[in-house]
Amino acid sequence: MSSTQPDTRDSLSSPLYSRTIGCGPDVALIHGWGMHSGVWEDVVEALVDDYRVTAIDLPGHGYSREFDSVQNLPELAEAVAAVIPAPAIWIGWSLGGLVAQQVAISMPERVSRLALVNSTPCFIQRPDWPHAVALPVLRRFAEELRENHRAVLKRFIALEVHGSDHANEQYRQLKALLFQHGEPDAVALGDGLTMLEDADLRAELPRIQHPTLLLMGQRDQLTPAAAGEAMLKWLPNARLRIFERAGHAPFFSHLPDFMAELRAFLDA
Repeated sequence: MSSTQPDTRDSLSSPLYSRTIGCGPDVALIHGWGMHSGVWEDVVEALVDDYRVTAIDLPGHGYSREFDSVQNLPELAEAVAAVIPAPAIWIGWSLGGLVAQQVAISMPERVSRLALVNSTPCFIQRPDWPHAVALPVLRRFAEELRENHRAVLKRFIALEVHGSDHANEQYRQLKALLFQHGEPDAVALGDGLTMLEDADLRAELPRIQHPTLLLMGQRDQLTPAAAGEAMLKWLPNARLRIFERAGHAPFFSHLPDFMAELRAFLDA
């Protein structure tokens, strides 16, 4: 049951860090690979007057660096779900959206609504799935990660803002956030790339019966907007919004439009 009083707390009793703030229906915010919960700061600020928002740092990221490495998606989803009040509205960005999909599939009672931000069920190109990153590109990231993870993270956020009209400004913002909660664990980063390579939830998507909002960037090179269009045939209760001239992080590049779309979905 949601709190009836404003609630602000940081959870450090578990190695998996979470912060809860606000009151109202529960909302969970799950960040993407290499980042941390601070990436949601503007979204949290826009929601806390009407929702109780819990943002977490994934294992090995941000303040969750002491959390044991998690090597597969179902285990990661279980670890994250243990921190989030249920049922909650799950909002996941990129890898965080993959986690949210897995929770909706394997623990549907913990989800009331689902918003996937630049996220798909399959992040790697396959013969029947062109809407993703080529496998050699991801594996090159993994190889370079072992040599200089800081440089790889900076290159990755450059890809996240690519195509945006204000890419340079957004790159500076994300770069400033990148190590704000400390450096992510290199092993966890490698495990995350392995999950992105291995995961393919397409066959499971029809099991997601929850109202679902797909938010995609027209110029996203990591999760092409065409993937969102393809997902509509598997998700029985979904709608899609593509933000024109946006890359992989529309909550940075198109915050007012992003929040208007998200609020319309949450308040329905």
